[in-house]
Amino acid sequence: MLSRLLVLLCLLLAVPLSYAARPPANPDDTLIMELKTGTVIIQMRPDLAPIHVARIKQLVRRGFYDGVAFHRVVAGSLAQTGDRSGTGRGGTGRWLELEPSKEPHVRGVVSMARGMNRNSGDSQFFILTHAQDPSLDGNYTLWGHVIKGLDLIDKLKAGDKKKEGWVKDPDRIISMRVQSDPPRPPQPAQQPTPPAPPK
Repeated sequence: MLSRLLVLLCLLLAVPLSYAARPPANPDDTLIMELKTGTVIIQMRPDLAPIHVARIKQLVRRGFYDGVAFHRVVAGSLAQTGDRSGTGRGGTGRWLELEPSKEPHVRGVVSMARGMNRNSGDSQFFILTHAQDPSLDGNYTLWGHVIKGLDLIDKLKAGDKKKEGWVKDPDRIISMRVQSDPPRPPQPAQQPTPPAPPK
């Protein structure tokens, strides 16, 4: 009986500390993401990736992510967003150098997407929805983790795995803001352009 308890204790100690169990973050390093299904809260990690966190905060404060699609969602694996064009190839055009860390890529991690060039992170990011992926460790910039609402990410409309998870008619981010910032006023609905008067 004692040996079973010792084995169980060792297994528990081997599991990384749940991100949700960590102490509350500084509101200036916390993101509030609104989806049609509810609120997702992301704790950013400037201690791991200060340059990437600064970029994300800058884009969030510009409203860059508002209305942007989760264009690539692989069920049980990841959800990717951050491309205003929706093609998976868009961004700001200003690449960031990789900020590698030893922090493991486990469920709930938020990491910067990139191309084949390790230093091509820009605006796109992904949220891991599966247990762990050691192949990503040190190869992608981990800049945050979801501390609330990961179940909502699990429920995003997924794409065909045979097509790498590209989603037709995808779910979208309604809005994102830094928690310490006041909520932005709702934007008025865009009015259709009236027809030109007859000549």
